Amino acid sequence: MPFLLFAARGAALAVLALMPLLAQADEPVEATLANGLKVIVKRDARAPVAVSQLWYRVGSLDEVNGRTGLSHLLEHMMFKGTPTVPAGEFSHRIAAAGGSDNAFTSRAYTVYYQQLAAASLPLALQLEADRMHNLDFKDDAFRSELEVVKEERRWRTDDQPSGVLLENLYASAFIANPSRNPVIGWMDDILHMQPDDLRQWYRQWYAPNNATLVVVGDVDPATVIAETQRRFGPIAARVLPERRPQQEPPQRGLRRITVKAVSEVPYLAMAWKAPQLRRLDEREPYTLYMLSALLTGQDAARLPRQLVRQDRLANSVSSSYELLGRGDGLFTIMALPAAGHGIAELEQGIRQQLARIARDGVGEDELARVRHRLDADRVYQRDSMQEQAMQIGRLESLGFSWRDEDEMERRLMRVDSADVRAAAQSLVDDRLTVVTLQPLPAVPKAAPLAEPMQGGENVR
Repeated sequence: MPFLLFAARGAALAVLALMPLLAQADEPVEATLANGLKVIVKRDARAPVAVSQLWYRVGSLDEVNGRTGLSHLLEHMMFKGTPTVPAGEFSHRIAAAGGSDNAFTSRAYTVYYQQLAAASLPLALQLEADRMHNLDFKDDAFRSELEVVKEERRWRTDDQPSGVLLENLYASAFIANPSRNPVIGWMDDILHMQPDDLRQWYRQWYAPNNATLVVVGDVDPATVIAETQRRFGPIAARVLPERRPQQEPPQRGLRRITVKAVSEVPYLAMAWKAPQLRRLDEREPYTLYMLSALLTGQDAARLPRQLVRQDRLANSVSSSYELLGRGDGLFTIMALPAAGHGIAELEQGIRQQLARIARDGVGEDELARVRHRLDADRVYQRDSMQEQAMQIGRLESLGFSWRDEDEMERRLMRVDSADVRAAAQSLVDDRLTVVTLQPLPAVPKAAPLAEPMQGGENVR
């Protein structure tokens, strides 16, 4: 499918040029406006609804020390109004049209999305275009939302053992790469953030040439692209800040730390530095993804079967690896020891299972089960308009194309036992960071002081 460049006054002709392409059922149609906004529309007529997602290529990876958390807090402030849409009115108007909306921030991107009746899609496009270049929040709104974000950080990280563990894991595994910073930001940076910090961040990154609009639903692609041109076309492109590589220096040996937090149980996290996919023809990322799926992708997978049900060393164990990303990657295994077993014993059990795969590989029947599950996951993903849009937006925002999905799938399915064995062999100690969470008892809350009675005596 050709890559289209839209001129502001040539939108009608460009839309007409799309018409022969629309006969390809469910094939995404893409265009790029003159201001750089990329638009991808996929028709899915199974229900009279549409999903709209606007992906900005900015996240915590673009932040620097002393200014962490800007992308996440700006996501909150994007709901605080423009001169024509007062604070809170964005979501109110979407809800009044029978829809829902939300947003999220990651290391690599910030995404705003709506799901609503297909006939109401122009409303979502109008509102998104307005706040792309007209955001106008007040200082008091900033101060109020700052308190919300501080509480969110306490709730999701500071008061959660797993949150403390993961934050320390990334901060210990990485030294120079901004992957070490939490997406929500360090608390001290949040405490010292100012309204103009966010306004400047908004001016730097929220531009049409730094965004991709994805629409999936019961819509006509040509009509959607024409409406996008009408709403977003007048917004000027901006010169984006230079993104300099922040390469992580080579790790020179195993890193091991212990953190303490209020918890009922200890935790173990093991994370190896691992490359993420930068080109379609790279092999190692596919093998690592398959290894992770083999280890804990289902109840019958290696680690739950051996460590939880047979050896009873762990109450739970999980592995994770992100095939795609814009920063540096980690291959991670997290586990909680079962009663009567310690962290060291659990770590040794995990190492033994990895060593077995590194020595013997895996059987074809085991690989076949994982391939079938991955196939099923892909089918379920395509059953959801939201997930279809997510996959398109993710690929486009991380340097790939939506067209690459099938080739990625083919390469993943070609991973064999020798590849999995090589992936396990690559998990060496010189790339490993081990973080142990040592549980602390909860500090009992002090009983409130009794009100003194007249005469100075206390009621007990």
